[in-house]
Amino acid sequence: MNCPHAAAQAAAPNGGTVVIDPMVQDLDGETARLRDAGPLARIELLGVPAWALTRHADARQLLLDPRLVKDLDAWGLWQSGEVTHAWPLIGMIDAGRSMFTVDGDEHRRLRTKTSQALTPRRLEAIRPDIEKFTEELLDALAEGGRDGAVVDLKSVFAQPLPMRVVGMLMGVDPAENAMLTRQYKAFFSMLTPQDERLALLADLDVFYAGLVREKTAQPTDDLTSALILADEGGEPLTEEEVVGNLKAMVAAGHETTIGLILNAVRALLAHPDQLRMVLDGEVSWETVIEETLRWDTPTTHLLMRFATEDIQVGEGVIAKGEGVVISYRVIGRDPAQHGPDADAFDITRATPIRHMTFGHGPHICPGAALSRVEAGIALPALFGRFPELRLAVPDADIRKLPVMTQNDMEAFPVLLNA
Repeated sequence: MNCPHAAAQAAAPNGGTVVIDPMVQDLDGETARLRDAGPLARIELLGVPAWALTRHADARQLLLDPRLVKDLDAWGLWQSGEVTHAWPLIGMIDAGRSMFTVDGDEHRRLRTKTSQALTPRRLEAIRPDIEKFTEELLDALAEGGRDGAVVDLKSVFAQPLPMRVVGMLMGVDPAENAMLTRQYKAFFSMLTPQDERLALLADLDVFYAGLVREKTAQPTDDLTSALILADEGGEPLTEEEVVGNLKAMVAAGHETTIGLILNAVRALLAHPDQLRMVLDGEVSWETVIEETLRWDTPTTHLLMRFATEDIQVGEGVIAKGEGVVISYRVIGRDPAQHGPDADAFDITRATPIRHMTFGHGPHICPGAALSRVEAGIALPALFGRFPELRLAVPDADIRKLPVMTQNDMEAFPVLLNA
């Protein structure tokens, strides 16, 4: 890949280019720098220039704008060959044909199929399964934390829960969950060499294609079969489209929920007065979840949309062919939307918590309700079993994974009892 440094010299309206750190060493500092750069911040992603939207109102408007599309062929740097498959983040954009990569009528067609497979009724039907998985994992957590031992809340509880749930939804053999967890972790990590990342993407395509063929031959009561059999909204989905939808849905679904659970626990442990209010029933767990989603978003930056013509944003212009990143963590801390204390975690906010962490418009996350249901079961169950839960290390020692798009932690060591 030729790094298009000349293009990177274009400055944001407030001046300067914010280099997004692949190692995620200072997420709060990066959030502040992007916000200070203005509504339209010039950024650099591993040598590739783009724009980042940093304000709630602008993002809300532009996420509805048909001039911003998901079609990779609308990206000038891709058309010119300056960005190729050698760029480590290309898998976030060129992820196969699915509802996440197309627009307009084709997007509606592919999304309709998914909506049929992920209805509120289906989510309510699997609630007992989520509760069962939660209790089993809490038992494992209790076993690991016996006699005052330190136990990793992420690997024992927050990570396996959403993978079990999404695996059950898709009809995946539970024995495959560990493999899928490893594959996605390697895919997102900036430490994975690009040739290995491309190879594991190919392996995932093979895995999901095998699952689709199995369910085509013998449909069962699961999301994969529902996608295959869905008969509303135009032409049936092709095997490639079902594979693309499944591959992206499990990536977004389990990663988002891991971040939501851990970020909520971390925020509450750092604010014991607010935790006490929740445990005493003064504030709902729903409020905790929404404030966490606003304040410490599971997705930091969503890659990428492309301008099909020049688009004015404040004093800046997204030129035709340029890429746009939705910086959800910055948007969640926009003072114009959330007040002068937007950087504070506060479950007692006087104003309603209206965020866009799961997106807005046609491409709003189809798994948002599932993530909320899982967190709404997991968090009260965790603190109900372990009300004296606390970090086993100083909060400052919690390290982020080197993932440029997801707000994830390496580990979350805890002690279960005082």
